[in-house]
Amino acid sequence: MTMQDANVAPHPLRCGRHQLDLSYPRVMGILNVTPDSFSDGGRHNALDDALRHAERMLAEGAAVIDIGGESTRPGATPVSPQEELDRVLPVVERLVRELDALVSLDTSQPQVMREAASLGAGMINDVRGLRWPGALEAAAISGLPVCLMHMVGEPTDMQLSPHYDMPVEDAVAAFFETRIAECEAAGLRRDRLVLDPGFGFGKRVEHNLRLLNRMQQLTDFGLPLLVGMSRKSMIGKVLARPVEERLPGGLALATMAVERGARIVRVHDVGPTVDAVNMTWAVLQEGTDA
Repeated sequence: MTMQDANVAPHPLRCGRHQLDLSYPRVMGILNVTPDSFSDGGRHNALDDALRHAERMLAEGAAVIDIGGESTRPGATPVSPQEELDRVLPVVERLVRELDALVSLDTSQPQVMREAASLGAGMINDVRGLRWPGALEAAAISGLPVCLMHMVGEPTDMQLSPHYDMPVEDAVAAFFETRIAECEAAGLRRDRLVLDPGFGFGKRVEHNLRLLNRMQQLTDFGLPLLVGMSRKSMIGKVLARPVEERLPGGLALATMAVERGARIVRVHDVGPTVDAVNMTWAVLQEGTDA
């Protein structure tokens, strides 16, 4: 498969009252309303702070705001459904009502999926791939598109000793093949699915680098690919940079991901990434559709 083949346009996503055009790559802005996320924990806990940060990301070109109420950094422990609801629902409600934002919910909890959908959220982004009890059913009933992510283990233990008995890209593809079939069997149509290879989730640095380099094979599913590598430890370990100095490395990864078929790039630093993604796309399209 060539780079051009990897960039055949996937279908648009109907996200509640919004439609997400994926004929070109889009940027998803991260809004963590948690006290302990790895790079921005505690910065946007206050409701007004969260709203202003979302407003800034939308102004910088974010097509989607991804709200998370549970830290899934390595070593993190799950929070209760009620605590997650208390963190995210007021933010969802205000972003939808005041900014008319396309909101994605970064959650594995069925109750959070249901409540957020009722408030106007347009997408579900589950790092556990709808594997928690009741999550698949809740997602199917919501009518919303769902991002399925590959992860080995749980955040509490996923980075202790990640190991694969086959090439990592084959393991990720096998997981998606099984999970897509299970989703379809439960009534979650294929055209509502997005795939996230899960960089940094149960993967060593060498796994992450190989997976990105060979990510094009995941476009064989014919579904949109979402990638999240912003500020992650893979950048820190390769470049020996602390979290606050990882933007250049993150822009390089975003560019390579778009070259290899990503249609949604999930990041903390929206403005610079929008420029990097749009410039990459202009080259890939030779300027004709950029």
